[in-house]
Amino acid sequence: MTWRLLAWSGIAVAALVPIIVGIWLLSLPAASAFRVPPAIANEERDAMLAALKPPKRTRPLIAIIGINDMTETTDYLMPYGILRRADVADVVTLATGPGPVTLFPVLKVEPDATIAAFDAAHPDGADYVIVPAMSRDDDPAVMQWIRHQAEQGAVIVGVCAGGKVVASTGLLDGRRATTHWFYLKDWRANHPAIQYVADRRIVVDRGVATTTGISASMPMSLTLIETIAGRGKAEAVAREIGLPSWDARHDSNAFKFTRPFALTAIQNTLAFWNREQLGLALVPGVDEVSLALVGDSWSRTYRSHAATFAATGDAVTTRNGLRIYPQAVAGSWPADRLLPAVGATPPAQALDQALAGIETRYGRSTADVVAMQLEYPRR
Repeated sequence: MTWRLLAWSGIAVAALVPIIVGIWLLSLPAASAFRVPPAIANEERDAMLAALKPPKRTRPLIAIIGINDMTETTDYLMPYGILRRADVADVVTLATGPGPVTLFPVLKVEPDATIAAFDAAHPDGADYVIVPAMSRDDDPAVMQWIRHQAEQGAVIVGVCAGGKVVASTGLLDGRRATTHWFYLKDWRANHPAIQYVADRRIVVDRGVATTTGISASMPMSLTLIETIAGRGKAEAVAREIGLPSWDARHDSNAFKFTRPFALTAIQNTLAFWNREQLGLALVPGVDEVSLALVGDSWSRTYRSHAATFAATGDAVTTRNGLRIYPQAVAGSWPADRLLPAVGATPPAQALDQALAGIETRYGRSTADVVAMQLEYPRR
């Protein structure tokens, strides 16, 4: 009798699951409606640039911090690549401990130094500290180091969900800020003293800056370049990376958990037998921004994961001097699972091409899911 009851209970639960999931899906918004946000007033733009002025050096020192175990790929590499390309500041990548930094969802890099070595070399601290998203928001070493840098006068910049890390330090309490749409609800609930600002890619308040999604690293980096070296230099770098225009405007309402997003993510996840590992050749001199954007995009489809490969396991030096380790040692990759080489295409265009390739391979809905995760308004 007991086993019969358990069997019937199991059948009843199994029957209820699709109903519950269906009700949940119907409760989600049907789709996102994109609009062109209004232009940023000159007064607001000028105030933001003034608030970001280098606090210490004529040629600023910019430190990008990560934990060795899972720091977000594009948050870590995109500011590095764009700012190093501009050559208006000294830019270093840091880790909390010795050894490489494993990035999520793809790539492994050798940082320039540990935070301890940085502190020994620069006891007066950085001018800017860029904080990516990390696998945990409250790493003790990260918390202590960011607070110390802020006390020394550094401008703290939380990139995307790196805003959660900055919030955990307490530096955002009482300040205006933003973060990635997916974490917004919990972020505000856990840190009620933060004054959330909608419809802005970049928000700056008293020495602390935050940005929206992963793709916001592009306008954020260009804004820093403009602050340091002027509008002309920023425009020149923007042309090089393939971004025709940039500013802080944003349509926050367009990025949210929708029914199409949920359905596509569920369908792709359930198709586990049809998951692919796609090869991305790692070659000397590769542009780290393009590499990060392409690898990150193809690893967010719920259908595929990108893996860098090279003929040996030795680290490969990128365009701007970063050392990246291949994830697989191979002289070639099966042609049907080989991603186009990351070549001379400007980074912003490489992202558009990656999204177009994802749409061709898996459909428009999957490309939209990737763009939504990146908080990237598709052109």
